[in-house]
Amino acid sequence: MYSLMRQTANIVSRQEWGAAAPKQKESLEGPAKKVVIHHTALQSCKGLSEGKDRLQSIQRLHMKERHFDDIGYNFLIGGDGSVFEGRGWGVMGAHTKGHNRDSLGIAFMGNFNNDTPSKEAILSVKQLLMSGVLEGFIEPRFVLYGHRDLGATECPGKNLYAALSKLRSSGKHFREGEEGEV
Repeated sequence: MYSLMRQTANIVSRQEWGAAAPKQKESLEGPAKKVVIHHTALQSCKGLSEGKDRLQSIQRLHMKERHFDDIGYNFLIGGDGSVFEGRGWGVMGAHTKGHNRDSLGIAFMGNFNNDTPSKEAILSVKQLLMSGVLEGFIEPRFVLYGHRDLGATECPGKNLYAALSKLRSSGKHFREGEEGEV
């Protein structure tokens, strides 16, 4: 088996960051076939103390102004590599119009037209993707997209979009059954 698979993402639960209950939850039709990377286009944050207020603010925006059932993303990533549960595994998000039924939405917290994603954040997403495949929430042959690949937007920002090759390599190792470093 794959030695690097033992490295799993440490996920901060909805309860830990003080999420409001969703209005309703709809399950994905099966394991996600696509993973869509976003940025929040807001100020970056690190750790639970900074992340908690930011997450609650994003959830309020999504639920009250955009009329979503919950925060739109399945997971959000802090600059220090913290992984925050949004809608979580197996739940349909509201992150990429026309592509939510078979995808997982992951948002890096920050504005990546200006900032560069940290090594810690990239590593955490690699670990999250591998965990998702191992646990059956993501298809082993998933395709990774930047939001702009699927809609008219700058998201996930030019610097994060340029870094997507680092995330795509983790999927390549998994599909080919290679052992390697993340």
